[in-house]
Amino acid sequence: MHLDIDFLTDTLSQLLAAVPMTLSLFFASLVVGGLLSLVIVTMRVSPHWLPNRFARAYILVFRGSPLLIQMFLVYYALGQFHVIRDSFVWPVLRDPYMCAVLSLALCTAGYTAEIIRGGLMAVPVGQIEAGYACGMSGFSLLRRVIGPIALRQCLPAYSTEAVLLVKSTALASLVTVWEVTGVAQQIIQKTYRTSEVFICAALIYLLLNFVIVRLLGLLEWRLSRHLRAAPVAQKDKAPVMPAEARAES
Repeated sequence: MHLDIDFLTDTLSQLLAAVPMTLSLFFASLVVGGLLSLVIVTMRVSPHWLPNRFARAYILVFRGSPLLIQMFLVYYALGQFHVIRDSFVWPVLRDPYMCAVLSLALCTAGYTAEIIRGGLMAVPVGQIEAGYACGMSGFSLLRRVIGPIALRQCLPAYSTEAVLLVKSTALASLVTVWEVTGVAQQIIQKTYRTSEVFICAALIYLLLNFVIVRLLGLLEWRLSRHLRAAPVAQKDKAPVMPAEARAES
């Protein structure tokens, strides 16, 4: 197989020019989906029947159906209703970029809500009771005890969700948003050189995901410093003999 350096260089330059669109889709959907997931998880852990059941249904629908179908429904199906076209949301829903962001955000919110719920359930009950015993208010307890512990527990699973979200942005090309995969398909239609183009695209996604995983890993490492320092401190501390034992010796 002949290695065409000029073609690969040109392909990489075109694909790299589409990276900002991929990152824009990723960060926009990550932020919107993250905010929405906080609402969903609040409803999910609510003791009231109605919000709890709504959150359960939302998570079931958006985790149980393919993202591709969700994106097609948002982009193509909603515009068929006159009430949507005559409403204030139509300027947003007729934009392919906004439809892609909305679809990605709705889907990732369902997964993120369950990840956050798992982190909340991992918080030891004893630490919550100790916070109340110290006189902490509900908000102070959430900010100083529950939040940091839950975040540390969530990060490994959330890094996986972030990687999946980056790869899911490739579906945006199906609604005419030209990110990395969309540009790759355009190049293939012109050159019929599938392998080289998709290998270049895969390398770009691999690099993006590597950076994201490393950043989230660094955040997890910083949040776990006290856990790593505790065993060292206990090992370095000399054992103290009871007074009776010292007297006998």
